[in-house]
Amino acid sequence: MSAADGTGTWRRTWARSIASPGRLAIGAALLVLSCAGLYALSLAVQLPMSDIEVYRAEGQAAATGGDLYGFTVTKWALPATYPPFAALLFIPTTWVSLTTLKITCVMANAALLALLIHLSCKAAGLRRYAYSAPLLLGTTALGLWLEPVFQTLVFGQINLALTCLVLWDLSRPDGARFKGFATGLAAGIKLTPAIFAVYLLITGRVKAAFTALAGFAVSVLLGALVLPDASVDFWTRRMFETKRVGKVWIVDNQSLQGLLARLLRTTEPGLWWLAAALVTAAAGLWIARRCHRNRGLDLWGVLATAVTALLVSPISWSHHWVWCVPLLAALIAHARRDRWRWALVAAIAVVFTARSMWALHHRGTLALHLPWWQQPLASPYPLLGLALLAALAWWTLRPAGRPGGLLAARQVPAPRTDVRRPTEAPTG
Repeated sequence: MSAADGTGTWRRTWARSIASPGRLAIGAALLVLSCAGLYALSLAVQLPMSDIEVYRAEGQAAATGGDLYGFTVTKWALPATYPPFAALLFIPTTWVSLTTLKITCVMANAALLALLIHLSCKAAGLRRYAYSAPLLLGTTALGLWLEPVFQTLVFGQINLALTCLVLWDLSRPDGARFKGFATGLAAGIKLTPAIFAVYLLITGRVKAAFTALAGFAVSVLLGALVLPDASVDFWTRRMFETKRVGKVWIVDNQSLQGLLARLLRTTEPGLWWLAAALVTAAAGLWIARRCHRNRGLDLWGVLATAVTALLVSPISWSHHWVWCVPLLAALIAHARRDRWRWALVAAIAVVFTARSMWALHHRGTLALHLPWWQQPLASPYPLLGLALLAALAWWTLRPAGRPGGLLAARQVPAPRTDVRRPTEAPTG
């Protein structure tokens, strides 16, 4: 879709929103009520926003030439864990007071959630929803309470920004100028998005894969030019210190390693995790390739890759799972009129809203002594991720036209509400 087409779609959608002020008012009212609820909660319970303090300290160290990986901040003694390039981007956080920075961070993350919903709807084929102002306002109001999104707000994290950057980049048409470069930059900020370059490569988009590599190389080079000592320190030592990020067994960690640590009641899953991670990585990327090559559905390939990255990463905090937003959009696009599919959408939305891991007694080492029936409650996201990969594997192994799979058609079916009047022009 060209820029002109996008501008025209926005104008037509805005005109419809003005023509239906009632829906727009309802969406705006929902968002105001949701934000008011967040504000009331912040008054009742002090929200730490600890990660934004780490980012600010990184920016301060980068601006003043301090030891980027030698400090700790907050009462939890949190260190810097991102590459030096990220510290350069955090320098502007030092230009305002911490209170102003926290308020700005919450507002920016709310806006990024709306953008992520827009990008997710576009990628899923729900273009009419993607450009509907009332819908974006209403779904943003509800999406703020998804646990990964809420935790992103609570900690002042950058997950929504990185997810938007990667999803925008990968959902552009193949052959688009510099496709992959933004994904490479995202990997330069936080290493895990590098797996999407592998996805581009194994799906035959070699140029985009090397463009992603170029973006990553630019981020490393900029970090090395401005912060040479920190760059040597990070790339030769700090990036291998996984314990520096946090304890693997706590319920905050919703990765495969966290699941195995709690299941095996050990702080070091060791070879069990390494073997499981290697198998999951190979299987997940194979499934992602089949989604793209055999079914022609790039969004499901991207989602399979994202889930694979979240599973095999040594630590995936619950707020890393903001990929639940495009996952829900993809499922809604395929729900159509089937009740069981809508029931599946509702069930997954409940999983990402329930916060079951926080309802358990998990302080200290208690997470290592949970009874068997509490294990699914302690690890809902990795179990859901494994189930999703299994479902996609089963679906891609079925003939494309055979009914009963996750999708019966080769391409994403147009949503039922996307039917246009004969007088309406296509939006591209």
